[in-house]
Amino acid sequence: MNPRTLALPQGSPLREFLTPRWLFTTLLVLLAAMAMVRLGLWQLDRLEQRRARNALIQKAMALPPLNLNQADLPDWSTATYRDAVVTGKYDISGEVLLRNQVWENQPGFHLLTPLLIEGHTRAIWVDRGWIPLEDGDPLKRAKYVEEGTITVQGRLMPSQQTRSLGGAVDAPQGRLDAWNWIDLPRLGQQISVPIIPLYLLAAPLTPQSLPARSLPEPDLSEGPHMG
Repeated sequence: MNPRTLALPQGSPLREFLTPRWLFTTLLVLLAAMAMVRLGLWQLDRLEQRRARNALIQKAMALPPLNLNQADLPDWSTATYRDAVVTGKYDISGEVLLRNQVWENQPGFHLLTPLLIEGHTRAIWVDRGWIPLEDGDPLKRAKYVEEGTITVQGRLMPSQQTRSLGGAVDAPQGRLDAWNWIDLPRLGQQISVPIIPLYLLAAPLTPQSLPARSLPEPDLSEGPHMG
């Protein structure tokens, strides 16, 4: 008897196939098939999550602008991607430059400035738009200071996730003058009043001027998935 062949009756057609090697190969095929099924179910679940997210974004964008001087939402995340309007005064002392921003192929910064909301003891961070790289110096960017009570329109956006190659990088301690993404919990340490946990992406001005602004449409694609 061949020790590499399972004990089967003489003459059985399976005798030549049911070897340990054949069984091992079959097991690998079955495991691969199970993995593909699990991957397919995971992809379909991600697709449903993406569709639900897109529906929430479309619903928020269809709502009338939210007046932040009057609103006091128990869950601010429900206002993400909704248009909003707010009146208050900028706290320039807390302003931060957002690095690595491009406008018409020109490098620069975005101005992130906390706005103290009129009638409230809270603030919202405003992305005021793009300025050229050479205007990042505190003295040069003074020309972009907006003084007094102003009204800003824009879209409410979520705090950005940490983005870095090779692992997360924590912001340095103390006051920030520039940083790499809009990390609202960290930016909130710049000022002494509570902040709304969303930031306002300021709407473009007409005619366009510096700081340059845009309101890009959110990505509502369904993303890659197995069909």
